[in-house]
Amino acid sequence: MAGTQGRIARLRESLKAHDIDALLVIRPENRRYMTGFTGSSGFVLISEDHAVLLTDFRYVEQATSQAPDFRIVKHGVKMVDTLREVLAEMGARALGFEKDVVTYKQHETFASELEGVKLVPLEGLVEKLRMVKDEAEIEKIQRAEALGDAAFSHIIKVMRPGMTEIEVALEMEWFMRRNCAERLGFDIIVASGPNGAMPHAVATDRRLVPGELVVLDFGAVVDGYRGDTTRTVALGRAPDDGRRIYDIVLRAQQAALDGITAGMKGDEAHAIAQRIIDEAGYGEHFGHGLGHGVGLAVHEEPRLAPSSSAELAPGMVVSVEPGIYLPGKLGVRIEDLVVVDEKGVRNLTRSPRQLIEV
Repeated sequence: MAGTQGRIARLRESLKAHDIDALLVIRPENRRYMTGFTGSSGFVLISEDHAVLLTDFRYVEQATSQAPDFRIVKHGVKMVDTLREVLAEMGARALGFEKDVVTYKQHETFASELEGVKLVPLEGLVEKLRMVKDEAEIEKIQRAEALGDAAFSHIIKVMRPGMTEIEVALEMEWFMRRNCAERLGFDIIVASGPNGAMPHAVATDRRLVPGELVVLDFGAVVDGYRGDTTRTVALGRAPDDGRRIYDIVLRAQQAALDGITAGMKGDEAHAIAQRIIDEAGYGEHFGHGLGHGVGLAVHEEPRLAPSSSAELAPGMVVSVEPGIYLPGKLGVRIEDLVVVDEKGVRNLTRSPRQLIEV
C-alpha cells in the first residue's frame, strides 16, 4: 500500500498502541505528509475508520484535489465547533494530540469545548513515520540537493573580494529561485573569516577578504522537500591553518561516510567523526551533532549526536556535517546528504568536497 493510504494504515497501528480513538494532527509538515494537502490551514483527524481533513473556505477546493483519501470538511468560524461534531460522528472519546505543537491556549479551548472527550498528549507518532523515506520522497530530496549543487557551482564563479556576505547569500537565493526552487529551505549562511567560527552565523554586511575561508550553508525546497549542503571555500589562497583544519574535517566526514550503516545508533555514527577530530586535538571545537534527518523539515529525526539512541534504518535521509570552529579565527564545515541502506550510505550531494580556492 503506497502513498497516503499506506501512511494512514501505519498511523492507525500507533493509535491502537496508545489506546486512543483518534489523533488530531496540526503540525504543517505532518499534515502535508499524511494528506498531501499543501495549504497553510488545516486540521487532520484520523481514527480506525475515518480520515478527515478540516479546513476553511479558502482551501476546500485545493484540499479536495490534493487529499483524495480524506473526507474534506469545511469548518466554521470556530474550528472547535466543527471538531466537536466530527468527533461525535466518529464516536471518539479519547483524542490524541501533538503535545509539542498544541499551544496552552488551544489546549484550554479543547478542554472546555470538547466535553466528554479525553485529551491524550502524544509526541512523535507521525514524525516516526516520516523518518524513513519512500522512493518518491528521496527523489524530491535529490532534486532539491541537485539545485543546491548547481547554486554552489554558480556562486564559486561569482564570489569575489569586496562582496558582502549578504550579497553572496542573495545571489545564491536568486539563482535557486530562478531555477524553480519553491523557496529556501532555511536562511542561507555565508560566514567569512572569523564569522565562520559561529556554526549558525547570519549573513552580514561584512565584506569578503582575500586569504580567508568562507562557510556556505544552503538548501532549496523542491515539491515540499529540502536540500541541505555546506561547503567551505577559500577566497584566494587558503591560509595554512585553514588548510590543516579543512583536512581534519574532510577526513572526519569521509570516515563517517564510510562507516555509517543501517542498524547503527545515532551516537555511534557521531562517534566516528568525533574520534578523528579528537585525535587531531580539536575535540572541544566540534560542539554540535554530526547530522540530522532532512525531509519536509530541514531538521527532523533521526539525530546523529552524542545523545541519540535512534537506530538508523534503510531509507532514512540524514546530513553528515562535521565541523571545527576556532573562535575569532575561522570555521570549517563540510555537509552532504545521504540515504542510509544495508550496505552503508548513498550520497545525494554532488558538489566537490576538496578545498576550493575561489
